[in-house]
Amino acid sequence: MREIPAQQIIDTVADMCIKANRYLPADVKRAFDACAAAEDLPAAKEVFRQLKENYELAEETGLPLCQDTGLAVFFVDVGDDVRVTGMNLREAINEGVRKGYKDGFLRKSSCDPMTRKNVGDNTPAIVHFDMVPGDKLKISFMAKGGGSENMSRVTMLAPAQGWEGIKKFVIQRLAEAGPNPCPPTILGIGVGGTFDYAPILAKKALMRSLDALHPDPKIAAMEQELLAAVNKLGIGPMGLGGKTTCLGVKIEMRPCHLASLPLAVNVQCHSSRHQEVEI
Repeated sequence: MREIPAQQIIDTVADMCIKANRYLPADVKRAFDACAAAEDLPAAKEVFRQLKENYELAEETGLPLCQDTGLAVFFVDVGDDVRVTGMNLREAINEGVRKGYKDGFLRKSSCDPMTRKNVGDNTPAIVHFDMVPGDKLKISFMAKGGGSENMSRVTMLAPAQGWEGIKKFVIQRLAEAGPNPCPPTILGIGVGGTFDYAPILAKKALMRSLDALHPDPKIAAMEQELLAAVNKLGIGPMGLGGKTTCLGVKIEMRPCHLASLPLAVNVQCHSSRHQEVEI
């Protein structure tokens, strides 16, 4: 049994929170460049120029990429031969969030849903655990902003609606969202499972690199078909028109009940902030 001190978890999580909010991932930068080159409209090209300037300034100054530094969302793969010492793993993660958002001068957005009183330290984090073989701990972090999250939806389709029903719902959702989620967006699509599990699949899909094709060729083809369909909407960068409404579509699919077809669409803004660390 391998032991990991809680303080190592705290320091790692704090560092992830700060870095994710300051440094845009390389895959998103590459997508900006490729999409900017493909745009014809001057307004669309100008938006991409400003987005590039924004992430360069964030890197130079240490200021956040966006004032909305998000709720802290984690997917944690826990090896069955790992034990965290000194503190419960969930609490160590929360303590890391407290430290990271304080030390990084990041906005705390977590509040009581009814009174709207700010919690003050951006906890509790949203943590999804999965037990895996081995003696490693893999922590994936996402800073999830409110604007894009508000545009996300979950529905229960009839099985007969199938792939055409999925496409129709996703395209309609993005058309209704318009400029609200700060496009160009990234879409996480969860298909299958149950009413509660489909949104988790959709959120987890957003952790995948834009460059990563789905290992199943059929699902990879679905992702590309949806991406092309959404981009035909013409909403464009920041809703000013253009070819790039969406940078990428990522689908995660699981078996479901024979009477159901759960579908979740988790919308991510262009500032897709995430980090992954293995301990």
